[in-house]
Amino acid sequence: MPSIMIAGTTSSAGKSVVVAALCRILSKMGYEVAPFKAQNMSLNSYITQDGHEIAYAQAFQAFAAGKEPDVRMNPVLLKPKGNFRSQLVVMGRPVKDVSTLEYYREVPGLLRVVEEAYRTLEEENDFVVIEGAGGMAEINLYDRDMANIGIARIAKPDVYIVTDIDRGGSFASLYGTYSLLPEDVRSLVSGFIVNRFRGYEPLLYPGFEKLEELTGVRVVGVIPYFEGDLPSEDSLSIEDWGEGGEVGVIRLPRISNFTDFEPIRGLVEFVDLKGSVDDYELLILPGTKETVRDLAELKRWGMDEKIRRFARDRPVVGICGGFQMLGKAIVDHGVEAGNVRVKGIGLIDADTEFRRYEKVTRQVTKRVTEEVSVIERLRGEEVSGYEIHMGLTRARWPVFEDDGGKSEDGLVWGTYLHGLLFNENVAREFYRYVGRRFEGLDDPVDRFARVVEEKLDVEHIIDRALSSRSL
Repeated sequence: MPSIMIAGTTSSAGKSVVVAALCRILSKMGYEVAPFKAQNMSLNSYITQDGHEIAYAQAFQAFAAGKEPDVRMNPVLLKPKGNFRSQLVVMGRPVKDVSTLEYYREVPGLLRVVEEAYRTLEEENDFVVIEGAGGMAEINLYDRDMANIGIARIAKPDVYIVTDIDRGGSFASLYGTYSLLPEDVRSLVSGFIVNRFRGYEPLLYPGFEKLEELTGVRVVGVIPYFEGDLPSEDSLSIEDWGEGGEVGVIRLPRISNFTDFEPIRGLVEFVDLKGSVDDYELLILPGTKETVRDLAELKRWGMDEKIRRFARDRPVVGICGGFQMLGKAIVDHGVEAGNVRVKGIGLIDADTEFRRYEKVTRQVTKRVTEEVSVIERLRGEEVSGYEIHMGLTRARWPVFEDDGGKSEDGLVWGTYLHGLLFNENVAREFYRYVGRRFEGLDDPVDRFARVVEEKLDVEHIIDRALSSRSL
């Protein structure tokens, strides 16, 4: 029962959002549909209802499909830590840190996990929409490329290769990707998709005719450049965020879950560690995969002192690792960076200890129990989010029941709650604080799906899949 696979000529070609759009379209047609990505490498993650960690991209694809995120949708997650090492998360649980070569030795066993997860989703759904990873034609990796070649051989999907024409070189990229695929996988390619096009579409048609002549595969759609803030695919997407916002988010070297700020994206500007913070009304210190190492980098460039000066009269908010950094001290008992004790920025009366490799991964709903800057009007109201962290923090003044901490005057505060800004009451207060009008939380995936439905030959994609299924 073949599924649909969206592969790419490169990273950030638009695979994640095209998968999300197809999930939304198929779901609205009445089909049971689930997204799937065999292996994702990302520091943007999400916690499912049963406490499993998956890539954030598969979570927003699941929501687009009208489904709760499920660990089977992303059975293998790699979270880069630098120095050619990543944390390996299998079926939602951290297993160990691995080097590139160590990971490759794990691939045969992981491929069995991937197949089992995929097969069970396939049994429960009319369609599984698979997302590839990076560029599909990484010829040096074919023997261990689970997310492209591996899953294609397991699922035998109809493969559609998407290219970002805004970068240029799309015809060569499509032809080259197709031509370099192993013959058995190449035979699965059912169409090409041109994404992010600006201009007069008929100018492309001679190129499409030549491409079809060379490959026997036609272009099934041209998706125009979308003037909206689609969910970020990976760290490369930070470059797509705007400039000139009132809220400065410190761009840590190992920044994680920067998707936390999607609901206030129009207010946000990322700040380099060497940059100035003087012109912002509010600073946010985000999550990080390596709290101790990123704190060292922050100090190296003097950003810690800039944050302390800023906090004399303007709010500073820390999320997860950022919250840990704002405390007085971090003690690592060999979990993250060796046996070390380091001073924090010292703006919150809190201390953090790393004692175990295990993570806290859970969804939570908490009340706001302290009056703190920006959200002072929400005291007594409930907020929801999810926790993904190592370490235990003890704070003198928790902000959300037993979570978070604050400075004595409440101007600086932090929390472990990822997704906090996806609470409409919280997002509204951030807009109010900077003097901007809040118009509600938008669903850009729904608007993008309408564009895709209009510009992509969805009927052909569905008919081909259904006819293949009946053979």
